[in-house]
Amino acid sequence: MTTPTRLYTGFRFPEGGRWHDGRLWFSDMHTGEVFRVDPDGDQLPEVVTRIDDQPSGLGWLADGSLLISSMLRRVVLKVDLNGGQSIHADLSAMTDAPVNDMVVDESGTAYLGGFGYDLYAGAPQEPGPLFAISPAGEVCVAESDMVFPNGSVILPGTRTLVVAETWAARLTAFDIGEDGELSGKRLWATLPAGSTPDGLCVDVEGGVWVSCIVNGRFIRVLAGGEVTHVVDVPGRCAADCVLGGHDGRSLYLLTSNSWQPAETEERQGWIETVRVDVPGRP
Repeated sequence: MTTPTRLYTGFRFPEGGRWHDGRLWFSDMHTGEVFRVDPDGDQLPEVVTRIDDQPSGLGWLADGSLLISSMLRRVVLKVDLNGGQSIHADLSAMTDAPVNDMVVDESGTAYLGGFGYDLYAGAPQEPGPLFAISPAGEVCVAESDMVFPNGSVILPGTRTLVVAETWAARLTAFDIGEDGELSGKRLWATLPAGSTPDGLCVDVEGGVWVSCIVNGRFIRVLAGGEVTHVVDVPGRCAADCVLGGHDGRSLYLLTSNSWQPAETEERQGWIETVRVDVPGRP
């Protein structure tokens, strides 16, 4: 594929990329800001809201409220249409480690991963939880044995959740029940050796784009593990990706120089883009 085109610079660690309401949305994890922008316009990204924490995954409820994964506080925040913030779900009693990326389905149920251990402090690796959060903010542990659950997608036209397990180099699938519960845990794809899956996005054919944060590449993977496309970003942390644009064929790449907060103060986080053949979901 072609070399990515750089769109926006000056961030520390862009994450949580989403395409919503004709705009690209993303969080800057190391500044606490959430942005949105029309990439086809001539405006720079605007700050939608700020939180006193590290924001990661984003999603929306049916009433238009924005949900934000607040990592170190271990809560999911809700931002209403007037900009007011409140706690949608409190997970602080259910895990001592940071929470992570999140996907919200059409019913308003959120699926949120947890580190399981203090990665920032270099603690030994432990299994991480996957939480299910109802539209009313009720929380349960949907799965307790994951290897650093991270980015998630729901495959189009299905009730299948696919979750990245960063340090296991694999994508794991679950069936979503009528009440949002998860079952049928299974391997969806084994990734190439050395892959470190972080953020995910999915296209209309069910191909999943995977951000490989440590080894600096984005790959498109099919069920079973076939890799169809690769975009290399040498020397960069490939944190997240999202499909969008006027025809859904722009793949936006969120990268930085490091995932460690102490190493991103020079603001070398970028938003780049490449064109792809298969569009994202409408």
